[in-house]
Amino acid sequence: MTDPTPLSTTQPVDPERLNGILAFIQDAEKLKDTLRSGSTSNGRPESTAEHSWRLALMCLLFEKDLPAVDLKKLLALCIIHDLGEAISGDIPAPMQQPGDDRAERERQDFEALCIPLPKDLRSEMLVLYDEYCSATTPEARLAKGFDKLETMLQHLLMPTQSPEFYEFNLTYGKQQTEASSLLRQIREVVDAGTRAKLQD
Repeated sequence: MTDPTPLSTTQPVDPERLNGILAFIQDAEKLKDTLRSGSTSNGRPESTAEHSWRLALMCLLFEKDLPAVDLKKLLALCIIHDLGEAISGDIPAPMQQPGDDRAERERQDFEALCIPLPKDLRSEMLVLYDEYCSATTPEARLAKGFDKLETMLQHLLMPTQSPEFYEFNLTYGKQQTEASSLLRQIREVVDAGTRAKLQD
């Protein structure tokens, strides 16, 4: 027996708005083919979309440990934070250089990706993106910290790497993972795993 409760009481979406949203979603699909420097546990190159998915999953699972946080906003920040990479790709952390204008380029790419969206959604997405980049809210600071932790957790699952790789991980994202006691607690576990990899 079907539930008689209607799922929506709104009018049909304006066709132009609908097409703009769908065009954005189709363009964002490129994130599935945007490869990162890391790999899955089976050694297959990891996509940025996969990273963003697991990042959002982490935040969802720690919701009860983050009672004062707007979970919807935190999840939104996690989902959109790397969307600009759908255009220009990912630059591995060890290859990033101060003064390389990477942040500016990534914002321009994100802005270009948002062009098909209706004006109100485009504005909301850019506000979210800028919030993530500036890290001025608890949600943005958490998103940045969890972003680093998800990457380091993935590194523990990858086929064995060089000692230099694990030594880099011990210093990676230190500032971002100091943003809360929860992030610091997770970091301790991740760093212990990294040290164990170094000893092996």
